[in-house]
Amino acid sequence: MQTEDRNAEWRSGPVSAVVCNFNGERYLPECLDALLALEPGPAEILVVDDGSTDGSVELLRSKFESVRVLELGANRGPCAARNAGLAAAEHRAVLCVDNDVVLRPDVLAKLSEAFASEPESAAIQVRSVVYDEPEIVHYDGANLHFAGLLALRNFYKPLESAEGSGVVEVNGLIALTMLLDREAVGEVGGFDETLFYLMEDYDLALRLRLYGYRLFVHEEAIVLHKGGTPGLSFREGVHYPGRRAYFHSRNRLMILLKSYHWRTLLFCSPALLLYEFVWLGFSLLKGNFMPTARGKLAVLVRLLPLMEMRRRVQDERRVHDRDIFVGGPLTLTPQLLGKPAARAAAKLLDRFLRGWWVLVRPFCG
Repeated sequence: MQTEDRNAEWRSGPVSAVVCNFNGERYLPECLDALLALEPGPAEILVVDDGSTDGSVELLRSKFESVRVLELGANRGPCAARNAGLAAAEHRAVLCVDNDVVLRPDVLAKLSEAFASEPESAAIQVRSVVYDEPEIVHYDGANLHFAGLLALRNFYKPLESAEGSGVVEVNGLIALTMLLDREAVGEVGGFDETLFYLMEDYDLALRLRLYGYRLFVHEEAIVLHKGGTPGLSFREGVHYPGRRAYFHSRNRLMILLKSYHWRTLLFCSPALLLYEFVWLGFSLLKGNFMPTARGKLAVLVRLLPLMEMRRRVQDERRVHDRDIFVGGPLTLTPQLLGKPAARAAAKLLDRFLRGWWVLVRPFCG
């Protein structure tokens, strides 16, 4: 980790805003209007279009002339779009925003103040609420579960009873809106573009923490979060998209093999295998066995380059897994827990994972 002067001027200087967009024509007007209304506002707004096939680019050209547009030309995924935005941004402090997010006017001011006051921070993220139910927390930072999952804070809790106030240190990231140190992100290799979609924020957070950077969430920096990407996001209804099942199956295993210390993999293997067994059962019930199986096979295809990435991460890490990971809570989307049997099974799995982490944590790398 680079050593920074405690009062580094860039932390309180101008900010570049980067919006990641794929087929977000219906989202962009409200997202960009909110960015333009920020007090103070960003020094520049850059929209990275990830190969949209709707009218996104035409909308940007015709109605948002002050916004810079970077077209990737193909759908390369949010990791590639964010990396391209970070590389093209004019300033080191970069506000990364997903296109389905609406920022309240004081968000950048709060994030920038926290960024300047925490010299070892690589990211300050927001607390998001559900767009149609702004009294309900959606995402509020996270910690890193040793099973390769985000242990979400205040997930779907009423805002009035959500825990935490001010600036809170966490170990995980929720990528929908965060103020980033571009150089810190670059030092750890940026967003892993081989993941394409899903768990890329877990992966980046883990590498930042392994390198010694700190992560925070600002509980008073509130944004409204809309519906996500059709065919990938899982918010409405009961259907779990097959593409999401594929990426969950593949990306989680890739992250484990790339970034976990070998002792962590060894001592946590019974718990990790149990989670895989439970997830396989869920996939069968939801008709997603084949996407799940294809995800595992895809890891085998990428094994050699994955091992090269592992070598780089393990050579550069400065923090132990046992000082980063937690054993709970096991956070599952409410739509998956609609039946009493599902809730009971989730509770038993959560208790087992918590207990196992207590037993093996001292032996992990």
